[in-house]
Amino acid sequence: MHQMSLVDHSIQTRFEVFDREHPGVYQRLVHLAFDLKERGFKRCGMKFLFERVRWFYWVERGDADFKLNNNFHSRYARKIMAEFPELEGFFEVRELKAA
Repeated sequence: MHQMSLVDHSIQTRFEVFDREHPGVYQRLVHLAFDLKERGFKRCGMKFLFERVRWFYWVERGDADFKLNNNFHSRYARKIMAEFPELEGFFEVRELKAA
């Protein structure tokens, strides 16, 4: 019997699985966003925060196998702004083209 891999699923489904399996990524992104906001930043790009999270996992934790899919930028931005209204508009998001 053929089992579908996550590659066969939508970006949203892959994001939800990744987010569920790696809750620390979301927590770290939220922490970084609030840190920047408290320092006076009005806006920030999620790509910038992704690179900082990668640094944390790869360099600080020594987890060279850690992967963070760039397709998840807007998903994390939307999730953070939905959960924390004080961060609404902190990340620029465009209309989603893929499910």
